[in-house]
Amino acid sequence: MTLEAAIALAAASKARSPALFGFGGDSVIELLSATVVLWRFRSQSESETARTEKIAARIAGSLLFCVALFVATASFFALLGYYEPRPSAVGMGLLVVAAFGMPWLANQKRKLATQLSSASLRADAAESSLCGYLSWIALAGLAANAIFRIWWADPVAALTLLPFVLREGWQAIHASRPGCDCCSVQPTKGGAEANR
Repeated sequence: MTLEAAIALAAASKARSPALFGFGGDSVIELLSATVVLWRFRSQSESETARTEKIAARIAGSLLFCVALFVATASFFALLGYYEPRPSAVGMGLLVVAAFGMPWLANQKRKLATQLSSASLRADAAESSLCGYLSWIALAGLAANAIFRIWWADPVAALTLLPFVLREGWQAIHASRPGCDCCSVQPTKGGAEANR
């Protein structure tokens, strides 16, 4: 995840690509989420784990709103003609790898989350899955720019990412509020653990 985020943000900066920046920003948040999951499994105290997850969720949600604001601003400036996003072969390569790799990773995380009855790992799996969807959207914008020279497809793709990023940010902040049990793990009829 560190490598993905670093490559995405470096390629976004070089190509001035709002779509690639949106994907890279989401990758940074996903990296934070994975760090929280690791921290959660290393923690001995349940109260410490719950507090850690709430703090991290607030931070992640706030950062996602910052990413969304930056992507929206960069996209509007590009659409108004202040600059023109350039094609990025490195960015497109990364997005292809993420488009196929992230759904597989999300599936593996879901299986492990079920085995361990871990709500935080299940949430992290959902973020990996979202990253896969975002990579397809960003890839469509970058490919249209590279192949058909439709420069405005990049900022339009970036704007298409915004509802997903904002929704993820809202859910992260909402899940961190006191009394919220939206991420709690409860037994189902069959006795398996499931996310409510």
